[in-house]
Amino acid sequence: MRKFFAYPLSVIFYLAFGLTICIFHPVQWVCYNWFGYQAHKKSVDYLNFCILKCLNLLGTRFTFENPYTIKRDQPIIIVANHQGQWDISPIIWYLRRLHPKFISKIELGKGIPSISYNLRKGGSALIDRKDKRQSIMAIRDLTKTLNKTNRSVVIFPEGTRSKDGIPKQFATGGLVTLFKFMPDAIVVPVTINNSWKLMRWGGFPQDIGVHVKHTVHKPIPVAGTAPEELVKQVQDIVLADFPKIKEHTRKSKLI
Repeated sequence: MRKFFAYPLSVIFYLAFGLTICIFHPVQWVCYNWFGYQAHKKSVDYLNFCILKCLNLLGTRFTFENPYTIKRDQPIIIVANHQGQWDISPIIWYLRRLHPKFISKIELGKGIPSISYNLRKGGSALIDRKDKRQSIMAIRDLTKTLNKTNRSVVIFPEGTRSKDGIPKQFATGGLVTLFKFMPDAIVVPVTINNSWKLMRWGGFPQDIGVHVKHTVHKPIPVAGTAPEELVKQVQDIVLADFPKIKEHTRKSKLI
């Protein structure tokens, strides 16, 4: 019965979502080209607010717990587990003060209204996972900007999203790279729960009545801890609430 009602609600959701990203694409273009970074950032903030409202049409509820006042006097590395494509909008909206940027695969930099434009123009890093040198240079360029502006970067160290909610061990390469290039940063661990349920049946229909939770943990300074040790510390914090962790059989990659 739940899935029966999910079909019509998913049609309404996708219509609203498609309309939202199509409307905000020219809005972003105008903001970026006529008014600059701050206006463009505001347009992206409200794009993601509207995406959350689209998800509310499915009965989705969001709880974002952040008991900490995160100062913007140093760069920030936001580290989260990854359960689905809907992990991102709550981070952008609820942590908008931190100006979050993303390390994303280069394929997402084109073809998706609003989202691709923001990845290209909003200050994120687009990496080619088949080209290690290009990936390192893109991350290095991003970290140079973040170190100057005290903005934040979001990384999902599992590499791929969990389709069943059970997290994978963190790959060390991307985090260690960020720690080395951003020695004055603080790390903000974030645990995401239940967003995988939205796509438990694949892309269509989306599940209904899901309660998605984001929990922000106490910030940790990068300085003073060896990068590999810090990766393990952050992983233990982010994944503490999960009963088990899938083991990686692959070698650690850059991202």
